[in-house]
Amino acid sequence: MSHPTPSIRHIGFLTPGNYPDEDPLAGLEQTLQLLEHGEQKGFDSAWVRQRHLEPGISSASAFLAAATQRTRTIELGTAVIPIGYESPYRLAEDLATVDVLSRGRLNIGLSAGRPLHADLIGPLAFDGDWESHDFSHQRVLRFANNLRGTYIGDQKTVIKTPFGPQRPRLQPYAKGLIDRIWYGGGSLRSAEWAGRSGFNLLIGNVTTGEETDDFFVAQSRQLKTYRASGGEERRVALGRVIVPFDSADSLTRKRYTDYAAGRHERTLSPQGDRRTLFDRDIVGTSDEILERLFADPILPYVSEFRLELPYEFQDEEYRQILHDFVTSIAPELGWKATPVLRRSAS
Repeated sequence: MSHPTPSIRHIGFLTPGNYPDEDPLAGLEQTLQLLEHGEQKGFDSAWVRQRHLEPGISSASAFLAAATQRTRTIELGTAVIPIGYESPYRLAEDLATVDVLSRGRLNIGLSAGRPLHADLIGPLAFDGDWESHDFSHQRVLRFANNLRGTYIGDQKTVIKTPFGPQRPRLQPYAKGLIDRIWYGGGSLRSAEWAGRSGFNLLIGNVTTGEETDDFFVAQSRQLKTYRASGGEERRVALGRVIVPFDSADSLTRKRYTDYAAGRHERTLSPQGDRRTLFDRDIVGTSDEILERLFADPILPYVSEFRLELPYEFQDEEYRQILHDFVTSIAPELGWKATPVLRRSAS
């Protein structure tokens, strides 16, 4: 079965931001340097995961504030912040500050629902009965409303400041950031809600099997639902775990192949009560990877692609993967590099 030809205009990469437990500075600095390297390679965006209780980036806003001062043109993104642990107002302040520092390059990826490790973190993050806390989509809407620049109170509401009386609103106001909110969709319900709410959509190599055991059927239905629910003109970024090894040595190639083999069984059937479906990792030569990508039924219907870097690899391996992808794979998907000096930060 043939599929339409992909036409990718934007490529990004997602990094786990790992660090040694005994030396977090070394790993965080290495990740900052990887973002700089990705910009030099011509990637359009770089995304970081936010992870709690692990040796990884626990505060995407703090980390990306540093990244704004180390990069000039590449878009920066969070994929994703579990908003259940966050104050919608305080998070909006933090991320608006990051966007201003980046000169308008920030993308905010969010997820709702009861967050991971809630039994452990809930009593530490919240006062009172955290079990009854609002973990719903409404929390995302409250966050978004804080970014709109709407004044608080009525026209007569003012606050005293060293600069005289002012009408209060969230500061800083980051114009345009409201349009760069992304929702991590993995079900028909979340895809419909994201489209109806006017958010961009992040989809990746994990989704929910609803009335099907086929990963691509499930994800195709979600994308169609999103488009039909108001997301027709919004951005959609497709993520896949891709590990090209054209420029890798033989030992590294074996390591990559063994890594994929160790994760293959989970792709054979739905996992757990939520019927989680996993796509197969795409490992091999660029030609082998392109063959798989050209058969991906989702790819022709998006214009943005996100290379998801595995958790378990080392910095030099990440750099090799980025190099092989941007030089041998991305151009075959229709992507054209923009000279770094000419690229706009808007």
